[in-house]
Amino acid sequence: MNIWTIFGIITITLLMLFWNKKSAVWGGLTIGAIIGLIIAIVYLFKDNSFDWAFIKKGAILGTIAGFFAKLLGKISDFIKKKK
Repeated sequence: MNIWTIFGIITITLLMLFWNKKSAVWGGLTIGAIIGLIIAIVYLFKDNSFDWAFIKKGAILGTIAGFFAKLLGKISDFIKKKK
């Protein structure tokens, strides 16, 4: 079991938690997958091989980054209410 498997499990859990809601988690998934696709296409022209792992890793990192963005927004709202 490597780190990407653990991150993948965390990502799937986050996506299930935010299933019916518009959130930064789903936006992060989309942006991460697009960036991963762009990197995979660049490597396709560079090495003549298309690697799906770039898309998977981009989606995972984007989803986790989206979760942290959502978490920072909730922390900010909590601090504003407390003052």
